[in-house]
Amino acid sequence: MRSSILLLLLIVSCLTVRAQSKVAVDLQQASIEQLQQWMEEGNISSLQLVEYYLERIRKYDQAGPKLNAVLVINPEARSIARQMDRERRNGLIRSPMHGIPILIKDNINTSDKMPTTGGSLLLKDHFAGEDAFIVRKLREAGAVLLGKTNLSEWANFRSVNSSSGWSSLGGQTRNPHDTTITPCGSSSGSGVAVAADLCTIAIGTETDGSIACPAAVNGIVGIKPTVGLWSRSGIIPISHTQDTPGPMARCVMDAAVLLGICAGIDRKDSVTVRQNKVGDYTIFCQENTLRGSRLGVDTSFLSRNDRVSILFRQNLEKMKSAGAQIVPLKYTQLMRDMGDLEFNILLYEFKHDLALYLSQTALPFRTLSDLINANKEREEQIMPIFGQEIFLMAEEKGTLSDSAYLTALINCTRRSQSLIDSLMEVHHLSAIVGPALGAGWKIDHENGDKGSGPSAYSISSRAGYPSITIPSGELNGLPLAISFMAGAYNEDKLIGLAYDFEQKFNPELKVDF
Repeated sequence: MRSSILLLLLIVSCLTVRAQSKVAVDLQQASIEQLQQWMEEGNISSLQLVEYYLERIRKYDQAGPKLNAVLVINPEARSIARQMDRERRNGLIRSPMHGIPILIKDNINTSDKMPTTGGSLLLKDHFAGEDAFIVRKLREAGAVLLGKTNLSEWANFRSVNSSSGWSSLGGQTRNPHDTTITPCGSSSGSGVAVAADLCTIAIGTETDGSIACPAAVNGIVGIKPTVGLWSRSGIIPISHTQDTPGPMARCVMDAAVLLGICAGIDRKDSVTVRQNKVGDYTIFCQENTLRGSRLGVDTSFLSRNDRVSILFRQNLEKMKSAGAQIVPLKYTQLMRDMGDLEFNILLYEFKHDLALYLSQTALPFRTLSDLINANKEREEQIMPIFGQEIFLMAEEKGTLSDSAYLTALINCTRRSQSLIDSLMEVHHLSAIVGPALGAGWKIDHENGDKGSGPSAYSISSRAGYPSITIPSGELNGLPLAISFMAGAYNEDKLIGLAYDFEQKFNPELKVDF
């Protein structure tokens, strides 16, 4: 356990890197802004940052608590860091991410010496032919790709009885606040890595909750962008309607930095041409944005008497004290039939979209059916604790011209969008707010995930609209979170509100090692 503040003494470095600095800096939980300042002052280098995180990965991820958050280390991380250090010495700073080590979820293509696996043993030797669009953006920005993170296998879309954070390739990822508790998923490794300070910042992906849930239970910030703000090309898919990658960070400012870096129009992902890209989202990290805001809250979250709801109401009172007006809404009752419709959309699109992805690889698999058969052949290794029921259900679906699929799009996706749009307009809302979910539950390989407490973020996932999940307190030592949601491309407003909440009421939920 951490008994004192961890100082990296750069005169005599314990991380095998000789430093020229005469200043001691505390790297643990440091923000991007702090790291950039220290690098500019010569108090730390990008290479030394890489060594710092590699040591923490060795000590806490591979040994110690054995968090199992990191699947693979980039063998080129040190050389990238050296290049960024040379450029800095020569006066070239590419972006606020210059020299910053980042981990990305292992369903995102990298054209380097790291495979892209989706957590499956079937893909352990899959080396992508080119970078995903967002990876190219990271490289252009000067970020140091440190490695790839473990995830719920196939982004938690293989079995109805899955255990979040488990993959046949990487085993079980564990929550750093309590290793018996779920890290949630599917961006489990990214959430844990940020919380445990195994990187400065990370990228996850979400279809419904896969950024929000691990952000919530690991006590970090997660942004699920509007579908189309970040490209999905080069990412193992579930659903072109709902999939999006997004930032996972220790603070809102860091998440805002990365949000702008990776946004952009990608001709390989046609939905990105609709985006209204702001550019620098950090300019919206301003205090007092809660003052005068109107925050819509469904009354179902206000009438419950469980501990999570009580703490949520206390957070609403805090926001009211900061000048926000709470507007009661009734919309969750209109969403009761949407879960089945959403699942139907995902099944159709998974079968279709995965085949397109596989067709662009050198893998021996071309269809979902191929993967189903391969899983059966290696059942003892790949399916020791849960099966592939979702794969089988998806395989039974027809084409995207089926009336059942088209009807589900209208009654789920379009309805969710119309519902949010009308709520925002009719009630003149700045955002919709709700509890992200309850505290994390025990890892249970026999029965799978249980879930806990009320959850607010699904309406934004189904609509393809943005949400920000941010720590809001704790329950029995485990993090709790709230989610801010709004209409398409309103990330700027959400960032402002979340930043003000963070600055005024940050619960300081840090991992104690």
